[in-house]
Amino acid sequence: MADLSKVRNIGISAHIDSGKTTLSERILFYTGKIHKIVEVRSKDQSGPTMDSMDLEREKGITIQSAATYCQWKDYQINLIDTPGHVDFTVEVERSLRVLDGAVLVLCSVAGVQSQSITVDRQMRRYNVPRLAFINKADRSGANPYRVTEQLREKLHHNAVMVNIPIGLEDNFKGVIDLLKMKALYYDGDNGEFVREEEIPADMLAQAQEYRHKMVEHVADFDDAIAEKFLMEEEVTAEELIPVIRKATIEMKITPVLVGTAKQNKGVQTLLDAVTLFLPNPTEVTNEALDRDKNEEKIVLESNPAKPFVGLAFKLEDGRFGQLTYMRIYQGSLKKGDTIFNIANGKKVKVPRLVRMHASEMHDIDSTTAGDIVAMFGVDCASGDTFTDGTVNYAMTSMFVPEPVIELAVAPKEKAGQVNFSKALNRFTKEDPTLRVYRDEESGETVIKGMGELHLEIYIERIKREFNCEVTVGRPKVAFRETITKRANFNYTHKKQTGGSGQFARVAGYMEPITEPEIHDNYQFVDEIVGGVISREFIAPSDKGFQEQLKDGQLIGQPVQRVRVVLNDGATHAVDSSEMAFKLAAMAAIRECYASAAPVVLEPIMKLEVSTPEEFQGVVIGQMNQRRGVIMGTDSEAGYVTVTCEVPLQEMFGYSTDLRSATQGKGEFTMEFLKYATVPRNVQDEMVKEYQKKRAEGNK
Repeated sequence: MADLSKVRNIGISAHIDSGKTTLSERILFYTGKIHKIVEVRSKDQSGPTMDSMDLEREKGITIQSAATYCQWKDYQINLIDTPGHVDFTVEVERSLRVLDGAVLVLCSVAGVQSQSITVDRQMRRYNVPRLAFINKADRSGANPYRVTEQLREKLHHNAVMVNIPIGLEDNFKGVIDLLKMKALYYDGDNGEFVREEEIPADMLAQAQEYRHKMVEHVADFDDAIAEKFLMEEEVTAEELIPVIRKATIEMKITPVLVGTAKQNKGVQTLLDAVTLFLPNPTEVTNEALDRDKNEEKIVLESNPAKPFVGLAFKLEDGRFGQLTYMRIYQGSLKKGDTIFNIANGKKVKVPRLVRMHASEMHDIDSTTAGDIVAMFGVDCASGDTFTDGTVNYAMTSMFVPEPVIELAVAPKEKAGQVNFSKALNRFTKEDPTLRVYRDEESGETVIKGMGELHLEIYIERIKREFNCEVTVGRPKVAFRETITKRANFNYTHKKQTGGSGQFARVAGYMEPITEPEIHDNYQFVDEIVGGVISREFIAPSDKGFQEQLKDGQLIGQPVQRVRVVLNDGATHAVDSSEMAFKLAAMAAIRECYASAAPVVLEPIMKLEVSTPEEFQGVVIGQMNQRRGVIMGTDSEAGYVTVTCEVPLQEMFGYSTDLRSATQGKGEFTMEFLKYATVPRNVQDEMVKEYQKKRAEGNK
């Protein structure tokens, strides 16, 4: 594959139920990858190509991002369909990390929703240029013009419509291409034939008005077009396209297209826009850190002749062992090559290279920079960088959010223990937001994740894929502790017995980290001067502080946002040891913890509920009962959207309550927002409960 200008690595992401998977199906159909269209909610056993997991087909949602590739005209498109559910947010992060461009799908009726905002924030984090596709223009209440306004107001995009709908709702017939000023209709059983006509007379004035707006927006980025615009001269499509392309890649413009994937209208036009406006691998800046030069930033070139650099961004356990998805950033790779995993320094031989088409594989012999491929027999973790061994580069890792909910799980039968452990091992490797740990006090295995649905899906997968029935405890919220004021410590650990004793003294203070720009949960500051504590005992002291802060003394949860400063102490020439300093540090924290005014923190979720207007009062009442703080309401087309901040602790069983209060018409999305202090009365109850449990455990 030589010509990189003909390659596009794109993703499709959006709010849940905006029609991403349906759109991906259509793209595969029009590019000749599949020969029959299957609906997402169809009873057809085969189900959509991109939702290859049975669970995805049953729930009608996408859980794992699926990767596929297709040809459109003479372009190769590597396509990744990502989940819209906030619980699978790491799947979206993972995909965006390796994409060059994206299509943000919005619903013509619902417009910009909470998850669209999250996805947009993720795209900004990785500087991914995007097009917007306003889907479902055939639905009643569809209004793409309003959605374009929302893109400007809510997401602050410079949204520019490059086509407009011909008719809406039941009358949606096609689109007007504002670049060429032609009407496009989609004929045939599946809309496979695109017919170009003159613009209908009754729409000419509107088309001219929107073309004028489009040229006005584009004129800001090009002097020649600006001059023609001011002189009211005609600007051709040939002049506009390169300028729109450049501004899109620089994320200064978001071209907006309209259509309906389900009714097969507007998809081919979207594919053309992907090839016209989204970047090829050479037009994107990809950086790595050179570990030999103090993590200096290096720009990687999509050049096959340079040393090989690739990033494993996703793992799957396939029929033939672990399947590793890799984006090649630089150099080339052949079957049988030896590559190095920078994370652990291991050498790996590449036994088999494949291109993925959802769950099918097509073998290939070699690949070059700019491509996305999968390989077998390469053992690694998600986010590992691979090179050919001549360079020591690491790609910056992905942002992984903290889990906020936990469940105690155990296999029903003793015989299932092996499969149970296998399943958890595999899932934690695949998904960095799923954590597993053993609760020392109760001896239970606890899994932590991003939400109820996230953990529910994994429990279901343990049953199905590993044939292991699981018993599940009640969901628990992942609380944290922190301190609110500075507390000094000065602790001497001394055990003098016959022979060598133990001696260590540590002094200093701990304080809360209040600076918002610091994202660390723990900082250690070494202010020891004059060697009062020998250098070799500084690290063990730090270790002791960290260990003690893993379990706070209020409710036994990890202590966050703490800075420990060590500024004095004493060493004994004979009796001091690493162990003595570690123990002294642990005891010092235990001793001063209470005087640092500790508090319990709980995860606060951003909740967005959409319901018919007549239920607004009930919904707000429910939120108030759950300690929710209403942040705003927004009503449109008979529906009201209420946004509020609510503690996760109060949200269990909410979906049932909402459904019964709104006759099943209300729906909600929820995502983690921040940790906040628990009200005093709630904290006192929690501390009592914890102490009672400990007392029982000690009996």
